[in-house]
Amino acid sequence: MRFIVVRLLRGLLTLWFAVTVTFFLVRLLPGDPVLAVADPGMTEELRAKLLADLGLDRPLGAQYADYLNRLLHGDLGVSFRQSVPVTTVLMERLPWTLLLAGSALLVTVGLGVPLGVLAATRARSLTDRVIQASGVTAQSLFVPSVGIFLLVVFGANLGWFPIGGAVDLDATGPAAWLSALHHLVLPCLTLALVQLGGYVLTMRATLVDALGADYVSLARAKGVRPRAVVWRHALRNALPPTAALAGLQLGTLVGGAVLTETIYAYPGVGRAVYEAVGRLDFPVLQGAFVLLAATVVVAGLLTDLACGLLDPRMRAS
Repeated sequence: MRFIVVRLLRGLLTLWFAVTVTFFLVRLLPGDPVLAVADPGMTEELRAKLLADLGLDRPLGAQYADYLNRLLHGDLGVSFRQSVPVTTVLMERLPWTLLLAGSALLVTVGLGVPLGVLAATRARSLTDRVIQASGVTAQSLFVPSVGIFLLVVFGANLGWFPIGGAVDLDATGPAAWLSALHHLVLPCLTLALVQLGGYVLTMRATLVDALGADYVSLARAKGVRPRAVVWRHALRNALPPTAALAGLQLGTLVGGAVLTETIYAYPGVGRAVYEAVGRLDFPVLQGAFVLLAATVVVAGLLTDLACGLLDPRMRAS
């Protein structure tokens, strides 16, 4: 319980810091937020009235205190552009982002762990060298480069996958689910390719160390089958660093989702951030970053708990 409380307090402090930085940074964006809801040729009196209606005529300190107060009550404000609650805007987009990030995480872990195990069990062989080289190459990839390449080759040129959106507008029932999966392939593959290298190399390094431990030698001496030695004994002790990497890379995954959703016009929270920047829609920007920061904090807490369950030494410490 003490462990959970300490991690939770750290997470709340991190979340407050993210909220504060976001609040002031979005107000440094060049441009006039009033233009998001009014004509550029408006009179000065109308502009002053709109600023007052939007709450932007007060000092920054007063705006910040009011925003924190509303945030504590679960109020993220109202979108300047759409005149609807920010919560409504984000909740419409959040399922798509969760689908994209979750599927990319599953694909990355599902490929990264077996490839890391394969490389570790064949250490210093040609297979190991090829997998390591591929992992290092994957770590050097950048989301926009991979996304644009896949979009041009497999979307525009070959026409195998859609080049934008999340589902066909005329699809219903099972056809809608198939359409959503079809639209998901390229964005998911983009995020997975960028993240894959870290999992492969981490899994390989930790499993090589685990396979050289005394308890593994003892298990082999007792006649335990090689497959059981790897998957039942060594792998459990090699998993905590990989689980920690999954939590740490969630922030990168979320940031990559913003870029990926922009490239593929995917209607998630990342696309909402991109649109809000162009419109100077402060409430949507702030709400989106609060949501993303909260996701990272919760993922970090769950990662710590998972590592504690996987490794008794962490629980003891």
